[in-house]
Amino acid sequence: MANDGSMAGKRVLAVFAHPDDAEFGMSGTVAKWVKEGATVEYVCVTDGSAGSNEPGAVREELAGLRRDEQLAACETLGVSNCTFLGVLDGYVEVTLDLRRAITREVRRLRPDVFMVPDAARLWDPERRYVNHTDHRNVGLACLAVVNPDAPTRPQFPELLDEGFEPFEIPSMWMPAYDGEVDTFVDITDTIDLKIAALRCHKSQIGDWPVDGFIRERARKRGEEAGMPFAESFRTFKLKDDEDDEP
Repeated sequence: MANDGSMAGKRVLAVFAHPDDAEFGMSGTVAKWVKEGATVEYVCVTDGSAGSNEPGAVREELAGLRRDEQLAACETLGVSNCTFLGVLDGYVEVTLDLRRAITREVRRLRPDVFMVPDAARLWDPERRYVNHTDHRNVGLACLAVVNPDAPTRPQFPELLDEGFEPFEIPSMWMPAYDGEVDTFVDITDTIDLKIAALRCHKSQIGDWPVDGFIRERARKRGEEAGMPFAESFRTFKLKDDEDDEP
């Protein structure tokens, strides 16, 4: 299914584990929605400080660099805000603290669309890549936020004290590459922005010819939906339109 509805006036919250995760998985769609008039915010869970295998790399220095790179990518895409939760890269667990922190951002922004990692993705279809544990655990934490954390009043009463009322998330999107893909977004007009945002992550991209990789992957996604370039998702409609808050 192609996603043809306009996102003008909508609010989107995208949660991910590491700086550059969103740029690889969903940034063509993010840029498209921003162009249509959506407000998009990010939540980056980790500090990105394990993003180097170079001898002598210092976590604190790398964390600062990767934060700056992520902010540059946000500026390129038009993302209006990025909240950094600062969990140590490689150490993400599904804790109450993490669930509370993400719930706080959901209740604050009250997004129409909640974009999250796929917690069920353990490896790729070719079995050449095992998914990072941080990705999986962020996905699991986000599912807990959807139910029960964000919509349930007795859950995290301290958030009520901070002024954050419960909120039922209407729609959840997960970047997906195989299996239950149900939605394709045409990113033909924003693929250059996606690539430019990825290039902001210089500590990770280096001299890698990212253009060819991204275009080929987006072309393969698009083939399935009759689009030149696409991103693909598994989507969940969690709330009927007529049930929207006044």
